[in-house]
Amino acid sequence: MKISVLNDAGGDEARVSATPDSVKGYVASGHAVSVVKNAGADANFSDADYKAVGAKIVASNTAAAKTADLVMSITGQDAKLVTGMKKGAGITGLMNPTDNPKYAQACAKAGVTAYALEYIPRISRAQSMDVLSSQSNLSGYRAVVEGAGIYGRAMPMMMTAAGTVAPAKCFIMGVGVAGLQAIATARRLGAVTTATDVRPATKEQVASLGAKFIAVENEEFKAAETAGGYAKQMSAEYQALQAELTATHIAKQDIVITTALIPGRKAPILVTKKMLDTMRPGSVLVDLAVERGGNVEGAKAGEIVTTKNGVRIVGLLNWPSRMASDASNMFARNLKNFLPLVTAEDGSYAPDWDDEIIQGCTLTKDGEVVHERLKG
Repeated sequence: MKISVLNDAGGDEARVSATPDSVKGYVASGHAVSVVKNAGADANFSDADYKAVGAKIVASNTAAAKTADLVMSITGQDAKLVTGMKKGAGITGLMNPTDNPKYAQACAKAGVTAYALEYIPRISRAQSMDVLSSQSNLSGYRAVVEGAGIYGRAMPMMMTAAGTVAPAKCFIMGVGVAGLQAIATARRLGAVTTATDVRPATKEQVASLGAKFIAVENEEFKAAETAGGYAKQMSAEYQALQAELTATHIAKQDIVITTALIPGRKAPILVTKKMLDTMRPGSVLVDLAVERGGNVEGAKAGEIVTTKNGVRIVGLLNWPSRMASDASNMFARNLKNFLPLVTAEDGSYAPDWDDEIIQGCTLTKDGEVVHERLKG
């Protein structure tokens, strides 16, 4: 199989979809790998590193994609690029399909098979391919570390001859992969940590990490999780009750990390301006959902906003890219584990169309948009 690794770097993107280590494995398995010049530079992987493990360095994404059987990408959303690909070839990436349906249509028109990695089913067999989890894990960690830096005070309690420094209070809103890692990180740094989520299963997870769970635990709360493990859209009545509880709690917090996302929907507002007005000067809110509209009222994508009362709202983008080397390594391992599902015994490109993982993440096939979420 001919594999091409695109250069996705630019703007706030610094990751690469294959590392020298993963490329080494591809070459050892008999695949021919092309890597676009400087594809890994922002993640601290040089062209020389790739050449040393047997990759060919090519000048551009267009040149790399032209002859590839499978194109590996982080974002995979260049509609113009797919027009130059071979009919029947595949492309991977985080494609944000519901927000960018025209890209899937472009892939179908070009006869290219698009694999949206964020649609890989959340089943036990696919855990090693779960790019959302691997990247969110790093986001949760980085959000707390960066939030602590912006907060500018001590996180743990410190008892000294000059007096005692009180520990910071950290509140995590949304206990998915990012939220769990944020809780663990805040605890390791010594903060008094609390967390909330609408899914009842998360209560035990929060407690297992040594944090306190905060939520309105009524009947709606007990049924607030989809079969896929995601949070359901809650009723206006429940949101009002939860907001009242949150408002009381949030006024006492030093650092708040918001991570709440609902697939295919705008991120819910969890922290209102009224709540912000009750927080102490110097408090920090890190909004990990800002790319989907944000959980914090007043958050601005790509900016750190300071309110009139001195509260800072951090709306930085692409948190995994802020640790590009680690994020790339994890993403590359996810793709390496995905590769056998599109590889025949002789090493040629041959997707296993009967596999539920392939069925779950394939957007286009044989010139048509085939994923249920994009039909109609």
